[in-house]
Amino acid sequence: MKPIEFENGTVQIDAAIVAEGLGLALPRLQKEMRAGKITSLAERGVDADSGRHRLTFFSEHRRFRVVVDATGAIVQRSAVDFGDLRLPKSVHKPGG
Repeated sequence: MKPIEFENGTVQIDAAIVAEGLGLALPRLQKEMRAGKITSLAERGVDADSGRHRLTFFSEHRRFRVVVDATGAIVQRSAVDFGDLRLPKSVHKPGG
């Protein structure tokens, strides 16, 4: 699998990229995803951002975001770590 692929209207991302972005070991990411502690949001670009997708992943204390182009190449990565504080609800909104 490529790091990011598009298939039948869905976006698939290599879990290792998400684990690294959230600062978690891969087994812990998988465990927390199964438990519903890791959530995500996928947004499709419009107008000037057409062809791009923004994928955002949330853990209890961290938000990780990647922007990818139409080929699945990562064009931007960012992470916000709230340390010991829980993520504010405002960062769970599209574009937040």
